[in-house]
Amino acid sequence: MSASAFVRITRPHNAVVAGLTALLGYLIATGTHTPPSLLLAVVVVLITAGGNVINDIYDVEIDRINRPDRPIPSGEISLSGAKMYTVALFAGGIAFATLTTALCLAIALINSVILVAYAIWLKRIPGLGNVAVAYLAASVFLFGGAFAGIGGLVQNISLAAITFLATVAREVLKDAEDVDGDAAGGARTLPMIIGIRRAGMLAFACACGAVLASILPVGDWWGPFYLTAIAVVDIVILFGASRGLWCTTSDCVRGSGATSILRTGMFAALAVFAVAAII
Repeated sequence: MSASAFVRITRPHNAVVAGLTALLGYLIATGTHTPPSLLLAVVVVLITAGGNVINDIYDVEIDRINRPDRPIPSGEISLSGAKMYTVALFAGGIAFATLTTALCLAIALINSVILVAYAIWLKRIPGLGNVAVAYLAASVFLFGGAFAGIGGLVQNISLAAITFLATVAREVLKDAEDVDGDAAGGARTLPMIIGIRRAGMLAFACACGAVLASILPVGDWWGPFYLTAIAVVDIVILFGASRGLWCTTSDCVRGSGATSILRTGMFAALAVFAVAAII
């Protein structure tokens, strides 16, 4: 067992970005940062890392074929060692969460359960796996806001709703891009069940929901600057989702660039919220 393998299996870049996102959530909710808020990043990094490790544990047979270089199939980390590691990561994250607030602790516990359930069976259920991923992405902002109490959580509802709905749209379109490969591999995704055309329509409906959520007047940042800037972001999100609206094949969805445009819109929305909260 090597130390580098224990770092790589956590997908550190993914975990660190999630931790920084929690801090951004607190910034958006309060307009500032305090030293204790750094605990948010620690909690999210540890729990996200635990989720990444348990995913590798349950994907080990697939990785033996597709990713033999991953730490478990390559033998750098034993299966039993990985199981103990993921328990330690989740336990550490929850332990630090007890030093935050009751709301933050509740979210940390719920998300830990969902991450475990996702690795074991949720990701194999068409549609439900997409919803789980979207919730986990959105909940990081609620977690950051919850450190400031219920008021902070409410401040971040719009951003969480945008993130959730836009992520569902993007996840569905990503599955639509991969229909041919998933079918060959025996996977079962939502676009394979309802068809690529209907998947595109569902993604566009979710994008419309994200736009509606973006104009809800629930935060202190809501005002002329925010409404002007978010209008531009909303156009990007709707444009991205509309690119896959009429597609009937995987090649069409891939060629449309819909998922990349949606990702750009989501990052732009974060920037707008952050700037609006500060000013």
